[in-house]
Amino acid sequence: MPYDPAWPAMFAKWGTCLRIALGDAVARIDHIGSTSVPGLAAKPVIDIQISVASLEATDAFLRPLTEMGLVYRADNPERTKRYFREPPGQHRTHVHVRQMGSFSQQFPLLFRDYLRCHTAAANEYAAAKKHCAAKFRNDRPAYVQAKDAFVWDIIRRADAWAQHAGWAPGPSDA
Repeated sequence: MPYDPAWPAMFAKWGTCLRIALGDAVARIDHIGSTSVPGLAAKPVIDIQISVASLEATDAFLRPLTEMGLVYRADNPERTKRYFREPPGQHRTHVHVRQMGSFSQQFPLLFRDYLRCHTAAANEYAAAKKHCAAKFRNDRPAYVQAKDAFVWDIIRRADAWAQHAGWAPGPSDA
């Protein structure tokens, strides 16, 4: 769907609640994914990344997040994150808990920041996503696979930009 200017406020509400629930137990809370890039068309899902010192220290985040009503998806196949979904009946929200400084934690921040700074790349990405969504409307794995080549092209450009500009993640969003 077209960009919705309400998405940053939706993240801000979550970010505030998460910061209160998690406090200093987490290093960062960031709005990631397509809804975090102004003007970018996206699926209306608020993606949130919580960065922690260790994924093994689950006491720091598991209980507080589940007490907020978030649903822990222990069956998530990705070993580099812990994954939560929105409480039943609420707007789609995905919460990704990743280890601070890991590639999987840095990747979405670099991708987001590059697209925020490069409107032409964001527009290219939007066009690729729309094409893939139309082609694979009822096949999510095929949609993700189809856009992978474009995502990796963007991340190569983002890496070159990061090296040239001296990019480092800015302050946490929440």
